[in-house]
Parts: sequence; C-alpha cells; structure tokens
Amino acid sequence: MKKLMLTAAVLATFVAPAFAEEAASPHSFSGNLTVASDYRFRGISQTFKQPTVQGGFDYAHSSGFYLGNWNSTVSGLQFTNGGSIEMDFYGGYKFEPVKDLTADVGVLYYYYPGSSIGNTGEKYNNTEIYVGASYKWFSAKYSYNVTDFFGLNTASGGGNGDSKGSGYLDLGATFEVAEKTSLGFHVGRQWVKNYGSLNYTDYKVSLSRDFGFATLGLAVVGTNADRAAYPNVVNAAGKSKDVTDTGVVVSISKTF
Repeated sequence: MKKLMLTAAVLATFVAPAFAEEAASPHSFSGNLTVASDYRFRGISQTFKQPTVQGGFDYAHSSGFYLGNWNSTVSGLQFTNGGSIEMDFYGGYKFEPVKDLTADVGVLYYYYPGSSIGNTGEKYNNTEIYVGASYKWFSAKYSYNVTDFFGLNTASGGGNGDSKGSGYLDLGATFEVAEKTSLGFHVGRQWVKNYGSLNYTDYKVSLSRDFGFATLGLAVVGTNADRAAYPNVVNAAGKSKDVTDTGVVVSISKTF
C-alpha cells in the first residue's frame, strides 16, 4: 500500500503540472478605468482642459493577435453636434522577431457618435494603420491616416484638399526609478497632409506609481502648435482656453 501511495504521489507530481499547462487558455481579457484632470491627445486637450472619465476592454490571444475598445469623454465645444464621447476600436498583431524586441502592427478607428464639423456635415471619425516596436525601455510607433485626418478636407478645411496620408510619429522611453514607480518620456510629431500650418511637435514627461489598489500618475504635457492654426476654444460664457499649451495632468487608473 505504501508503494502504491508513493507511486500515486510521484505521478501526481508530474501529471498535475502537465494537465494545468494543457488546460491553460490561450485567451486573455482585461479592462481599464481612468479618471484624469484632462484628456490630452497628442498633446492637445480634448476636454476643454476639464476632467475626463475613460475606460476600455482588451482581448489578447497567445498567438499575438489582439482586439480592444477604449472610450473617453470629450468636449462638445471641440467635437460639435454629437454625444461628447470618443470611442476607439482597434486590432492588431504583436510578435517578437528577436529577443527583447516586440513588433506591433494594427488598425485603429476613432468614432465620435453623432458629431460633425460645424454645418459641413463632415464627420470627425478617423482611421489609422500603425506599425510600432519596443525594445526594453524604448518604443517607437508610426500612425498613417487612410481617411481624412479627423474629417479635415476641402469642405471642412477651406478648400486645401483632403488630408489622407497624414502621419504621426511617437517616440517614448519608460524607466523604473523605484519599486512600482516609473518615469516616462515622450515626444511626438504630427504631420497633416495639405495643411502644413497644422504640423506640430508634442511632448510629455510623466511619473506614475502603482499602489496596488490603483495607479496614480502625474504628467507635464505640451506642444509647439501654431496658435493661429489652433485658436483658443471659447465656451458659451465667453471663457477662452488655449488647449495646446503646456499643462499638468493628474490621473488615477486601475487595470483589472
């Protein structure tokens, strides 16, 4: 009997891990929720420098394919005639061609329900394809517009033509400076085809700390956008804000 029990124990030692490994699902799901003092997209406030609530869901397959949705409140002063919400839908494929180097290719669709540019009827909705790579602390990504750049074309942009083929280069670096504490640097360059005055560079320096219950973040964000090309946004009360200048963004987020 002792020999039989020993044999069973030995078999369990080897079979249980093998069974657990075999039963592991290739599918993974996650969600995220953020409350922030401002929503900056490529350096420019999308919320009239007001607080925002954001959240989304992601699906990933062990093969490298992924799909996701991310949503944020936006300002009705900047995205007119709609629901004051941005909904992003994306999918792509990540793979590791060499050790420590991760490549990423995909497509991203920005959707603004009901919103249109003034009385032109043109939609802000926007589609980009992207290719990126990350190596240890560093990352790079290029996004290319396959549609007009957030609805900018002859009808909405004063006759300069369409803006398909616009692009954005995103360079970043993130370093762990203490336990669960990260320091990040970002610089980006936006090019808008046929609308050169809209080209600009943006930057961000950020610090985040994971406290377990949530991650707290602090970032300094700004651009060198031409004030004439990106005029101040004015609300109904006559209050004017420069949504392109340097500002501080405080956030609290949770991934689950």
